[in-house]
Amino acid sequence: MAEYQTIRTAGTVRGAAIDEGLRAHMNKVYGIMSVGMLITAAAAWAISGLALSSVPTGAQIGANTYLTDLGVLLYTSPLKWVIMFAPLAMVFAMGAMINKLSVAGAQTFFYAFAALMGLSLSWIFAVYTGFSIIQVFLFTAVGFAGLSLYGYTTKKDISGWGSFLIMGVIGLIVASIVNIFLGSGIVQLAISALGVLIFAGLTAYDTQKIKTDYIAHAQQGDAEWLGKSAIMGALNLYLDFINMFMFMLQLFGNRE
Repeated sequence: MAEYQTIRTAGTVRGAAIDEGLRAHMNKVYGIMSVGMLITAAAAWAISGLALSSVPTGAQIGANTYLTDLGVLLYTSPLKWVIMFAPLAMVFAMGAMINKLSVAGAQTFFYAFAALMGLSLSWIFAVYTGFSIIQVFLFTAVGFAGLSLYGYTTKKDISGWGSFLIMGVIGLIVASIVNIFLGSGIVQLAISALGVLIFAGLTAYDTQKIKTDYIAHAQQGDAEWLGKSAIMGALNLYLDFINMFMFMLQLFGNRE
């Protein structure tokens, strides 16, 4: 009986330690993600301030909005394609290099990616009103928080969503590239609606995966793995948020 009580107590203590570690791990994930979001927002706002002007120039894009020389370079020259696809290339590079990077190196890489993403998204200030951007961002934040909370607390195994959702993302990328040449508003509306649903599902899925991965590896005590896992988890949730925000902005944003 005493031996049973000892085993039970040891299991309870170990379980409590895992729970405490999981909370700290998730806080780190959300913390890294939040810093990345701040970097992206600051970079997008700062670059748009340099690229857009109310002073008349040769490149007018709105009633009282003009492109500076930098804006012309970023938004109308062939450089815009490099800026558009560079963040995607960095995501693939980070996935390939994560095992070779130190924890500090991986975190720095993520923050550099967040800054580049800010450059890539700076164009939204030329298309949508500032109030509309803030409004959609807040709606996205509320939805993201609810979906991530669901993924963290649900007892249902949603790991089966993964392959279906990834196929959906690939389909969105292909459809978006095709629609660059088609220029169809109806197709873009359908892509945006599906994009919101797919990345809403990925938010819950990725949150649960971060949790289950931590529980599966927590007892191994691999601090370096846990550090890199937190960064990759932050990257996945960051991408879910950004994509959901962009698709919602295309659906509900008020254009200049």
